[in-house]
Amino acid sequence: MNSDLKRVLNYLNKERGFDFSGYRPSMVERRMGQRLPPTKCTDIPEYLEYLKQHPHELDNLVDVLTINVSRFFRNTLAFDYIADKILPAIVSDKLSGQDPSLRIWSAGCATGEEPYSMAILIQELQRKEKLKLSVNIFATDIDERALKRAKKAIYPYASIKNIKYRLLKRYFEGQGKRFQLSQKIQKMVAFSPYDILDKRSYAPPESVFGEFDVTFCKNVLIYFSQENQGIMFEKLHRALARGGYLVLGRAEIPTEKYRNRFRKVSECCHIYQKR
Repeated sequence: MNSDLKRVLNYLNKERGFDFSGYRPSMVERRMGQRLPPTKCTDIPEYLEYLKQHPHELDNLVDVLTINVSRFFRNTLAFDYIADKILPAIVSDKLSGQDPSLRIWSAGCATGEEPYSMAILIQELQRKEKLKLSVNIFATDIDERALKRAKKAIYPYASIKNIKYRLLKRYFEGQGKRFQLSQKIQKMVAFSPYDILDKRSYAPPESVFGEFDVTFCKNVLIYFSQENQGIMFEKLHRALARGGYLVLGRAEIPTEKYRNRFRKVSECCHIYQKR
C-alpha cells in the first residue's frame, strides 16, 4: 500500500478508531478514489487535507470503505440448509440439555438483512414446534450509518426479493415501494458498532462472553490480507461454542492454520462446524 493511502488510513484510525490497514490496497485505492470527485480533490494527499478541514467527510469515507451490499436470505441454499438441518439439530441438543437458549453473531451485518433473516428462521421454528427459546442475536458492523438503517428496518424490493411470499406477508408490511419489518423480528436483534480486528476483545462487548451457536461472517474476509484473515479466524473460532457453526461467503474458506479446527458440514454450502 502506498504511503499516501497509509496516511489517510492512519488519520482515519486516529480519529475514529477503525483500522482498515488490513484491506487489500487495490480495493482501498479504488474505493477511496470514489470520494475525490464529490470533494473536488485531485489526488489522495489533497483529500487528506480535505478530511482534516471537513471532519464529517470521515463518515463518507467509512461508508465507501465498508461493503454494505446485502439482502434477505442472500445465498438461499445456505439459509435453507440452516433452517432444515442446523437449527433443528442445535435446538434438539439444547433442549436435551435443558438449555433453551440460542446465541447468534452476525459479523459485518451491514444494513441488517442477514441477522433479521436468521431471526425469521428462528421465529418460524418456534412457531411450528411451539417452542419458547431464549434468543440473543448480536449484529455488528463498523459502519454506524449502516447500523442506523438496520435499526429502522425499512427495505426496498431489491432487499426482499428472495423472501418466500408467506414469510413476506407474515413479517413485513408494505409501505409503497418499501417494506417495514415487524417489531417482533426487530426486537430479536441487537445492533452495535464493532471492529472484528479489534485486539481488545474476541467477541462483541454486548455479548459479554461469546459462546455463539452460529456465527455469520459472509463476504467480509475476502477484502482482507491473509495476515488479517488469520486474526479474524482466531477470533471467530474462539467466540464459537464447542460444536458451533461458522457461515462464510461462497469465496471464503478457513485459513490453513484453522482448516483442521473446523469441519465442512455440507458440500453445497460454506458452513463449518467447530471441532
